[in-house]
Amino acid sequence: MERPGKFQHFRFLGDKRTQLVYDVDELTDSAPIDDLLEAGTFTCFAPDTLAEARNRGYRPYEPTGSE
Repeated sequence: MERPGKFQHFRFLGDKRTQLVYDVDELTDSAPIDDLLEAGTFTCFAPDTLAEARNRGYRPYEPTGSE
């Protein structure tokens, strides 16, 4: 998936509603990110790492196959 325009320099985007972090470079379905941007409940991390997202209490998004 292509990174959203205003987040082109960030690989990991977090959802404040669910405390999930999305690895935009690994997603194949853009629906979760589209929903996140539409809701306006997103955050990014500095440094842009999964470890930093976990440090802030976010857990990685894992697609179930039905999404």
